[in-house]
Amino acid sequence: MKALALFLLLFVSVSMAAAQPVVVIVRHAEKANNAGKDPDLSSAGRARADALARILKDADITAIFTSEFKRTQETAAPTATLIGVTATVVPAKDTAGLVAKLHQLNGNALVVAHGDTIPNIIKALGMDRPINIPDEDYSELLIVTLGDKPQLFRLHYPL
Repeated sequence: MKALALFLLLFVSVSMAAAQPVVVIVRHAEKANNAGKDPDLSSAGRARADALARILKDADITAIFTSEFKRTQETAAPTATLIGVTATVVPAKDTAGLVAKLHQLNGNALVVAHGDTIPNIIKALGMDRPINIPDEDYSELLIVTLGDKPQLFRLHYPL
């Protein structure tokens, strides 16, 4: 976990020196098995959200974006609290609106999305490499540098 945090901090620092905003994109953490289309996070999900906050605490995140669903908002909450940023809700299916907001950033951002929306976000940010996130995988940490030649770095943050 420390190695991942160190890598992320180094990556963000290099990108800041080049004046390119960095977007960290994660899938919401593990969801509870309660009924309905809008479940809360499970205890493992809450632990993963806390781990994400620890990883991103020094990443100079200035904006956080979530969907309208509780699981994305609950995943972002520990990071938002730790760094003092209020998350902006963008409807899950509004990829164009989210990407427009990301391109207006003057700093780094965290996007908490869904396994089925992240591939569209990555593509809209200019990445040709297809992304597939298995239903049981909540550990994806995708880092995109914005700019003329966006780059994608794909990592995992285990519990």
